[in-house]
Parts: sequence; C-alpha cells; structure tokens
Amino acid sequence: MNIIFKALNDPSRRKILELLQEKDMTAGEIADRFDISWPSISHHLDLLKQAKLVMTEKEGQFIYYSLNTTVVDEILKWVLQFKSKKK
Repeated sequence: MNIIFKALNDPSRRKILELLQEKDMTAGEIADRFDISWPSISHHLDLLKQAKLVMTEKEGQFIYYSLNTTVVDEILKWVLQFKSKKK
C-alpha cells in the first residue's frame, strides 16, 4: 500500500492517471500533454507501473499504458472502511 500512496503523492502522476481514465495511451502521447522531460515521464510511468496502478500492453513497436481499475477499486475499498458510521 505504501508504494501506491508514494505513486499518488505526485501531481504529475495523478494527472497521468486522469488521462488514462479517458483512454489508453502511449508514453509519447502522455509526454505530449506535459511540459517535462521524457526521462521524467518515463520515471513517473515506472513508479505507476511498480504500484500496479497502470498496466502495459505492447502493440508492434508501441507500448500502451492503461489504468488498472482493479487496484483502484482495492484502494477505494480500503479508504471507505474508514468512513464513519452514522448512529
């Protein structure tokens, strides 16, 4: 769980997740939406992948990144357990 929160701690990584919520994208398509270096984008994607928040699928010479909704569902379930119960 710590690696997930580390991955979510950065605004650029959160923005990447928002983009992937719309559609699967290549690293180049993701990089085009930011004003940061390609190595930085690669680092962000690597951390998201380590946290299993994104999945990859190779198609020809391109690698497509997609949101791993299973992990997102697990995070939500974990967070919701702390919701206070009305008495």
